[in-house]
Amino acid sequence: MNSLTSRNNRTGMTMALVAAAMVGLAFASVPLYRLFCEATGFGGTPLRVTGDAPGAVSATAIGVRFDANIEPTLPWRFEPVQAVVRIEPGARTTIAYRAKNLSGRTTTGQAVFNVTPEQAGKYFSKIECFCFTEQTLKPGENVDMPVVFFVDPKLRTDPTTRDIDEITLSYTFYPVETGSAAG
Repeated sequence: MNSLTSRNNRTGMTMALVAAAMVGLAFASVPLYRLFCEATGFGGTPLRVTGDAPGAVSATAIGVRFDANIEPTLPWRFEPVQAVVRIEPGARTTIAYRAKNLSGRTTTGQAVFNVTPEQAGKYFSKIECFCFTEQTLKPGENVDMPVVFFVDPKLRTDPTTRDIDEITLSYTFYPVETGSAAG
């Protein structure tokens, strides 16, 4: 009987560990998926780079269109300073988005982003972006938020992307609950 109880205890502990691991994996799946997408460009996610752009190459220029959206509960106005630019692949490019807090209280938002067409995401590299951190705006505050990026020249040699003439970089800002009653 002692051997049976010992086996049941081991089985019970193993199942409890498996269940705990599954719960832990469920909580970790969103950040792990985000890291995977950022590292590979999967799902139209632009790559985040720490170096600089390789430099413009003599290739056909590509248009980059900028899109801005806000989750309706965030009381901001958010828009690109310019709607479209034409750039040479490899050239370091800086553009800006403008945000204004329309409320009478301090609010915080976090932007999520993607690139379309989706297959171009792995060639769109961000050097600097407001989307890497939360943004807090005081009542009525108006800010310009830069994005520094380049489109990898390899876009023009990949059979699935070489005919792309325009890429859209889209952001959506969502409110972030800060836990404080900022006024």
